[in-house]
Amino acid sequence: VQLQAYGGGLVQTGGSLRLSCAASGSTFDDYAIAWFRQAPGKEREGVSAISAHDGRGYYKDPMKGRSTISIDDTKNTVYLQMNNLRPYDTGVYFCAAETTIRRDPLITIATMFRAPYAIRSWGQGTEVTVSS
Repeated sequence: VQLQAYGGGLVQTGGSLRLSCAASGSTFDDYAIAWFRQAPGKEREGVSAISAHDGRGYYKDPMKGRSTISIDDTKNTVYLQMNNLRPYDTGVYFCAAETTIRRDPLITIATMFRAPYAIRSWGQGTEVTVSS
């Protein structure tokens, strides 16, 4: 599956953005899709993930309580709504996908967060800048 992430931009502290991750070449039906972010000089970290199988979202500490992940099957797109953004949220945001065929979605998502270097499908990243 090919992924394209977009929706980043420049916002002030407290603002909101909605990132999109669109799939082509395949549908999201049998995938887990995750968002990661990477700040300058820092390692890539997981933000949120969703299982297309049941639409259940999972959140990591960086944006827990300030973000909502969702999927639109008709548009083959995953969204990450981010609210109350802070300067430390600045970075490049990437979406990634792993198949859940013959795999437990929860285990797949946990593995994606634990070992992002092993994920084979990545979008190109979209830049988010939060000004103070």
